[in-house]
Amino acid sequence: MENDRHTIFVYGTLRRHMANAAFRKNASAAAEQCFTRGVLYDTGEGYPVLVQSGEERAYGELIEVSSRELEAIDELEGCSAKREHNDYSRKILQVETDTGEVEAMAYVYDAGQTQGMKRVRHNDWKCHLYLQKKELLYFAYGSCMDEKRFIEHQADHHFKTVMGRGLAEGYDLAFTRRAADGGRADMIETGGTVEGKVYKIKKEALEYLFEREGVLGSVYRPAFLDIEVNGERIEDVLTFLVIDKEEEISPPQGYWNEIICGAEGCVSEEYLERLMSFPFHNEENS
Repeated sequence: MENDRHTIFVYGTLRRHMANAAFRKNASAAAEQCFTRGVLYDTGEGYPVLVQSGEERAYGELIEVSSRELEAIDELEGCSAKREHNDYSRKILQVETDTGEVEAMAYVYDAGQTQGMKRVRHNDWKCHLYLQKKELLYFAYGSCMDEKRFIEHQADHHFKTVMGRGLAEGYDLAFTRRAADGGRADMIETGGTVEGKVYKIKKEALEYLFEREGVLGSVYRPAFLDIEVNGERIEDVLTFLVIDKEEEISPPQGYWNEIICGAEGCVSEEYLERLMSFPFHNEENS
């Protein structure tokens, strides 16, 4: 029997918790963090469109659907053999995930169809929508768990409200960002669990976080994950992920100390023990 599963790269209203998520209710989630080469544009009608481009990364998710579900999504996207005029073209694109490159279908526009449309901020539809909120929950899993640098930078007033311990299921802690003195923390989607500290912040805190995380320099990118906070699952919590992931390298001792200090009293004892036994933290940086 022919395989009845189809992989789709979704980047707008078909993403988790978005307006048309009901169309994926029976789908399997293949990857929450992935990108294809392209640019997202805001149609101004509540959804984005994707234009292929070799220069930039458009972020979204991978889902696997049946042929029947694919037919329903085709109808939703105005991309059906039954229609005289199709809004989108359904193409096979290369999609990068944390575990490698895969081929997936995606609904794309031609560049000429986007005249008058604005670019989607950060090439991520969820960032485009959610970063405008007056208040957000922010999941810190690295040095931002520690308040020391908040205080030094006179930014601690942004991070006074700590909601408690957060768990990111499906992710592992890694040090994939290479700085001059060693590695920096990241989360990769490889099936584990990362614990951290969840803050309630106001929009005004984003300027500080974007500068600290090097967002404008394309070091980290804002992303929205489902996080378990004190036993309750919260949808679309802000965090930051490394853009160009490299082979892991040991973090410098001072940075490592910040992670441990921030983790103490917040994460579980089991997770803290895992951090303390992390193979990098006893190594000397060469």
